[in-house]
Amino acid sequence: MKFKITLIVFAAFLVASCSSRKRVVNENSKNKVEKKEVESKFTPKKEQPKTKKKVTYKDAKGAYIAKYSEIAMEEMRRYKIPASITLAQGVLESRSGQSQLTTRSNNHFGIKCHKGWTGGKTYHDDDEKGECFRVYKHPEKSFRDHSLFLAERKRYAGLFELKITDYKGWAKGLKKAGYATDKSYPQKLISIIETHELYDYDDLVLGKKKRKRVKKEEYVVTPSKVSSKGTIEVQYGESLYSISKRFGLTIDELKKMNNLKSNNLSVGQMLLVKEQKKRKQNDRKEKLITVKKGDTLYGLAKKHKVTVTQLKDWNRLLDNTLSIGQELIVNK
Repeated sequence: MKFKITLIVFAAFLVASCSSRKRVVNENSKNKVEKKEVESKFTPKKEQPKTKKKVTYKDAKGAYIAKYSEIAMEEMRRYKIPASITLAQGVLESRSGQSQLTTRSNNHFGIKCHKGWTGGKTYHDDDEKGECFRVYKHPEKSFRDHSLFLAERKRYAGLFELKITDYKGWAKGLKKAGYATDKSYPQKLISIIETHELYDYDDLVLGKKKRKRVKKEEYVVTPSKVSSKGTIEVQYGESLYSISKRFGLTIDELKKMNNLKSNNLSVGQMLLVKEQKKRKQNDRKEKLITVKKGDTLYGLAKKHKVTVTQLKDWNRLLDNTLSIGQELIVNK
């Protein structure tokens, strides 16, 4: 009897312990589920890294300004030269970074060797044939040299007495001090500054709010006269479209006449705009010229008031390569 009672008690104990364990297990699992739910509600999702949008510019000037504006502003902080002036000079002198002098020598401001220059040198035709220009390893060095060039020469001292926001005064002062021989140099700088609102960079350095938009001082292009050879010299602000419209040609006709592969023009480039009547062999005056060191087809064409295409046709040249001592025919 005692044995039966003991078994019944033991069985009851087992049932009670199992049910209590079951409750504990269920409660623990419930808590875990609730905890996961809470964590999922408050744990922030990892944000995907934002991809940078590609910035495109309508023209080469805009791209150049965006690329070198920070350098120009740093030079303004150090040397008190308006960033607007530095950028406008860079745009003009380097043809928005596309000139041969800039692409090959990192010379953005057309600074010549001058006395005392011990760095790299290259030679290009400018005011005179085969002039010496400075070569830089990096564009930053060219911008720094431009700042030092102005800050360390007495003839530019008067510029630093002007208000740093007076970009018109600086533009005119540079011409007066002899930085450039072009009579229209100040107007060209002012036009670039106002067209692209480069004075905003001056204000950024000075911590000023953006100024009210100034009335743009339009630079009036004076059309070049047609030479007796039917050529013109490209002026600042002229384009293939404006020239073709002026002479009643299509852009394709103008490109074909001058053997142009693109629509890009450079200031000072000679363009054939009027086909010349073929002269009789007896009436044609031929002149032989000898290629010297530093001569280029472009420089020789400009000197003799003909086009590169004409020089190539007269001399049966397949490309623009010349060799020193080579003789070329120039028809007059």
